[in-house]
Amino acid sequence: MAFAKVETRDGIATVVLSRGKVNALNGIVIDELRACFSALEADPDTKAIVFTGSGKFFSFGFDIPEFRSFAKDDFRDYLINFTDFYTYLFLFPKPVVAALNGHTIAGGCMLALACDYRVMAANKGKISLNEIAFGSSIFAGSTEMLRFLVGSANAAKVLYSGAMYSAEEALGLGLVQEATSDTHLMDKAKAIAADLASKHAPAFAGIKALLRKPVADGWTQREKASISDFLEIWYAEPTWTNLRNIKIY
Repeated sequence: MAFAKVETRDGIATVVLSRGKVNALNGIVIDELRACFSALEADPDTKAIVFTGSGKFFSFGFDIPEFRSFAKDDFRDYLINFTDFYTYLFLFPKPVVAALNGHTIAGGCMLALACDYRVMAANKGKISLNEIAFGSSIFAGSTEMLRFLVGSANAAKVLYSGAMYSAEEALGLGLVQEATSDTHLMDKAKAIAADLASKHAPAFAGIKALLRKPVADGWTQREKASISDFLEIWYAEPTWTNLRNIKIY
C-alpha cells in the first residue's frame, strides 16, 4: 500500500499513515486504511494495533486543496466513506492504540477519537477539532465519539472554541489518556497495546461492544443528515473563502 504501512511484531501490528508532510486524508488513504484494518481484523496472529503517523503530523485531516476541486456529490461520497471508516474503527473488535506523534487535526483527530486509547507526544504537536475556526461544521459520529470520551461540557468547549490543545491540555480534557516524550511514544503505545492484547480476546471484544455499539447505533441514524448539513455549510460563504486560503503543501 502506498500510504498505510504495516509492521507486525509479537502480535502487535503498527499501522503508519504516511502521505506527504502532513498525512492529509483523501479517498485513497481511507480505502487503504480500511483494507489494512480489515486484514488485521481477520489475522488471528494480530492481537492489537498501534496506529500512528509519520513525520510531524499524525494527520492534518482532509486534503482540503484536493477536495476544493470536487463536485458536491463526489465530496458526499468521500464523506460517507470516511464516516463509515471511523465507525468501523470505533467498533473494531481488537484493541487499537493511537500514538499521536504530532499534530492531530480535524479529520485526523476524528480517527484518533475512534481508537481505544490515545498517547500523545508532549511538545510535538497540537490536537484539535478546529472546524469552526474556518467556518465548517462536524458530523454526528465525530460529535458523539468526542462526547463519549470527554463528556458533554468538554465536548462543547472543544467544538465551540476550535482551539488547538497541547498534550498536557488534551490530557486534562480527556482527549488523550497519556502524554509522554516523543522518544518514548512508540514504546509506551506498544506497551499499552500489549497489555490490552493480554486480555481474553472475546471478553475484550464483548465489553468493547457493550460500551460502544449503543453510541454508534445512535449516531448512524443521524450521520446522513449531518453529512448533508456539513456539505451545505462547506460550499457556502464565508467557509468557501476560508477553504481557498488553506494551503497544506
